[in-house]
Amino acid sequence: MTSRVLAAGTAAVLLLGGLGYAVADAYDVVPGVLTVRPAPTPPPPFPDPPGAQDPTTPPDDVLPALDESAPLPDRDALAAALAPLLADPALGPDVSASVVDVRTGEPLLASDAGTPREPASTVKLFTAAAAIDRLGGRRTLTTTVVPGASEEVVLVGSGDVLLGAGPGDLDAVRGRAGLADLAADTAAALAAQGRTSTAVRVDDSLFADDRMGPGWTRLDVDLGFVAPITSIAVDAGRTTDEPYAPRVADPALAAGAAFAEQLRAAGVTVVGDVTRGTAPPDAPVLAAVQSAPVTEIAGYLLRASDNTVAEAVARLVALDAGLPATFAGSARAVTETVAGLGVDVTGVTLTDGSGLSDGASVPAAALTDLLVTAAGDTHEHLRPVLTALPVAGLSGTLLDRFSGDAAAGALGTARAKTGSLRGVTTLAGTVPSADGRLLAFAVLADDVPATEPARRAVDAVVAALAGCGCR
Repeated sequence: MTSRVLAAGTAAVLLLGGLGYAVADAYDVVPGVLTVRPAPTPPPPFPDPPGAQDPTTPPDDVLPALDESAPLPDRDALAAALAPLLADPALGPDVSASVVDVRTGEPLLASDAGTPREPASTVKLFTAAAAIDRLGGRRTLTTTVVPGASEEVVLVGSGDVLLGAGPGDLDAVRGRAGLADLAADTAAALAAQGRTSTAVRVDDSLFADDRMGPGWTRLDVDLGFVAPITSIAVDAGRTTDEPYAPRVADPALAAGAAFAEQLRAAGVTVVGDVTRGTAPPDAPVLAAVQSAPVTEIAGYLLRASDNTVAEAVARLVALDAGLPATFAGSARAVTETVAGLGVDVTGVTLTDGSGLSDGASVPAAALTDLLVTAAGDTHEHLRPVLTALPVAGLSGTLLDRFSGDAAAGALGTARAKTGSLRGVTTLAGTVPSADGRLLAFAVLADDVPATEPARRAVDAVVAALAGCGCR
């Protein structure tokens, strides 16, 4: 549910009071019992609430072995099996689908596969692949503290927006680098200089100041879909782990405040308010912490579908490509990097790195081309793009999917990236056929009447692929 498709600009104002909430409820801007029609569950572009297991933890790190002797599905039989499912009214009038054999790259189904459609969060497949390819999967992001002007230190952002407020956790992606560790090392460095007090500045100048994407409003932040994009943040700007909890309005200053609190805990007196500042060129490093490797960050953003992390990663891709760290720069850098891998990007128009912004369009064929490329021998370094994908019914944003009888055939075997915006339901990933042939698929529907029925319809398409020998 994004702000650009909510009822009206005044809806955000209506949310402020009890009566306003009731009005917003009645017109499906917020959930509640006063709705004038059945409202679908808001389609979150960030993690669904955790169930039996952590939705960001992959249950398996390897793909199933490909059976090279397994027969290919017959194109006509496959088309006949999927045609009635793709015509389900729940998917609306604008539906595209592509199915490709992973081993050979042979197209098996192309139903308007070259028609660009709104991709929603399947854009993150492009972002993750571009990050691993251009930045390198083993690269980490180093958040540093350097001396600033007299009696101050500067916290310098490097693009790590998953900092932990406390000690770092070496077993996690969220919070791998901890501000408590950074503050303790900073306090020790200050003590070695005979200092017990300091002012704190935050340098987030690595990224440009366009912090809100095309079509975003404050309501997107207040509902927790995304935080304004800065080059440093604690836990991607989350305030809690509750679904639809607001994210902070200024993640960089919030990170600075959290760092200052940890400095105080380490015995340092923090003077004045935390404000923005610029690190002096070639300043010596007082303390530093490292993020998880890029491959792990990319895997996290795919499983959790975290828009804030995706945008930060896309900006790092832009900087590495010599482009501005803006929404436009990151969209161009991701597209060009993916094209450089050999993926056909004809018809691909990105406007950000997450799929949340207005104006993006992607053909289904481009998504399956990327998936096949990631599975191929030429680009083995991209294999984590596939292994990190949520597993149907088991992890990530697919934790609560594929639960009905019609979709049970793909339960535990399909791996895919979800995409959900109001009126848009997409899914792209891989699934083994009944004969053991691994297939790449993408289904994009960008004029759906309601989200939940559309999701079930897409799941049924994938389940039919899983159950289809189609010979």
